[in-house]
Amino acid sequence: MTSKNMPWNTEFSGKPAPFLLRPTGKDYLWGGRRLNDEFSKNIDLEPLAETWECSTHPDGPSWVSGGAFDGQTLAHVLRQHPEFLGTHPSTKGELPILIKFIDAKKDLSVQVHPDDAYARQYENGQLGKTEMWYVLDASKDAHLVYGLRHDMDKNSLRRSIENGTLEKHLQKVRIHKNDLFYIQAGTIHAIGAGALVAEIQESSNLTYRLYDYDRVDKNGKKRELHVEKALDVADLKNHSAPVQPMRVLKYRRGCASELLCRCKYFEVHRMLVNTEKCREMVAYRADSTSFRVLLCIHGCGSMLLEEGRALRFFQGDCIFFPADSQRVQIHGKAQFLDVKG
Repeated sequence: MTSKNMPWNTEFSGKPAPFLLRPTGKDYLWGGRRLNDEFSKNIDLEPLAETWECSTHPDGPSWVSGGAFDGQTLAHVLRQHPEFLGTHPSTKGELPILIKFIDAKKDLSVQVHPDDAYARQYENGQLGKTEMWYVLDASKDAHLVYGLRHDMDKNSLRRSIENGTLEKHLQKVRIHKNDLFYIQAGTIHAIGAGALVAEIQESSNLTYRLYDYDRVDKNGKKRELHVEKALDVADLKNHSAPVQPMRVLKYRRGCASELLCRCKYFEVHRMLVNTEKCREMVAYRADSTSFRVLLCIHGCGSMLLEEGRALRFFQGDCIFFPADSQRVQIHGKAQFLDVKG
């Protein structure tokens, strides 16, 4: 990413162009309306709890919107063009991440995810799930569950679930807009009511529910719990309350960025673009090692492609950059989560 002014008479490189993605929606019972009302998802679900913005997972694929691959699933495009993933060994020929928006009008279930080793052995070779949450908005009393308040063992945790006292053992943390949380596989957790979150995670849909507040779904049935599997993978030690890491904005003309999270599964920066008061646009591309994804979390603008056309983006849009992509020029006032696999 640079902000050097590049005259827009550059010869077309012939490299692949970025493209917009269209998500799958999920109507889980705890969801609300904000993804339709504020992010213009136009998905006919009520409630709309999640949108899977960048996904090749069969439980919730995303589709290309516009351009040469219009209407194709991202999974199909990447099968036809594996070079779009890049040369980094972490991809292993498949998209290793999944990006979501989450609107929690009500509390999510208390849950835990397995790590890769457990998932490979007991879940037919699937990936485990480590994830990162970036809080886009939070009500005054919004919180999340992050681990346990004190050490427990399997028997004591199981009894607390059976007798309905689990909640008193959970560590609850107040959350605020722009907070970030890294949730390692094995951590007992839950997003609380009133949170609007962007989630970057491994490409997995493995969730083991420990507790769901005895709620019933639209068919009047309680949702399935997975207590024994959860106990197999959960870290039952006391967790220190998460502390927000120091974040340092690095400024360039027209933009600024800060590192949010770097782990073996993904790297995430927040990128702020504002070219309204300067003549320069912000140049951006993905290099040959990996694809990139820009998730627009605020604002709008346009990207000028080498081939001469413009790609307009708005709050809520997700743009996929194939590895070794064209260099685009970004103009507008917007914030992105800049994700690298």
